[in-house]
Amino acid sequence: MLNQENYVMFDKYNRTINYLRISITDRCNLRCIYCMPEEGVKMLNHDQILSFEEIAEVVKTGVSVGISKIRITGGEPLVRKDAVHLIELLASIEGVKDLSMTTNGILLSKYAASLKKAGLHRVNVSLDTMDPLKFRHITRGGVLNDVLEGIDAAITEGLNPVKLNCVIKDSSDNHDPQSVKAFADSRKIQVRFIHQMNLSEGNFSIVEGGSGGDCSHCSRLRLTADGKIKPCLFNDLEFDVRELGAVEAIKRAVQNKPPFGSHNYSGAFYNIGG
Repeated sequence: MLNQENYVMFDKYNRTINYLRISITDRCNLRCIYCMPEEGVKMLNHDQILSFEEIAEVVKTGVSVGISKIRITGGEPLVRKDAVHLIELLASIEGVKDLSMTTNGILLSKYAASLKKAGLHRVNVSLDTMDPLKFRHITRGGVLNDVLEGIDAAITEGLNPVKLNCVIKDSSDNHDPQSVKAFADSRKIQVRFIHQMNLSEGNFSIVEGGSGGDCSHCSRLRLTADGKIKPCLFNDLEFDVRELGAVEAIKRAVQNKPPFGSHNYSGAFYNIGG
């Protein structure tokens, strides 16, 4: 349902739909144990990936019917060549009120200044432990200090509010989550605890310190790197913008958005985004 006067979309459960999360690549420079097999995965071909111009057209269409909040994800979005240029394109679209990115932070110190200049408003950085050895194990080779430098660069450049995404298995009161919280407190930034999810088993819960996982108030659609609009992360439904056009794909995604998440047997975090 579309309120033409105020450009607000509602699904059939009367939830406002104003948030589009965009995966711009299925590639990543880490191999986190809860996200990707150690041996890696079969990557999409270049011609399957939406161009920046195609992404911008989907965003323009989305804004015209009520989308105002955009988050760029991956994979790892900063491994895509010229990702800063995409931020410039999206920041120039009238009606985009909130433009953010989720990143693992490895390349953030290199790009923080140019991302801010291009028009990015804020970042969320993934950080599960402050122990360098545990970090290397979780990420299968990542260097913790690279991420910490990226976080400090984001703070310095004013990509605010900088938030940390900390994935937890059990309780946020355990040592690793609390060490991440202590670091966040030392930098006066926010931390959100995300219980480890499983798409095929349908395991998810409300994010501690955030709004994710609360199906009753979900305002999100997702655009995959190969051009599928998904109404729900925990569902196999998707609508191809290349086949249907952006208007129809968005319309069908909103109309078919389920009341709550169930299972996703065909997707993965690395190619949909969390």
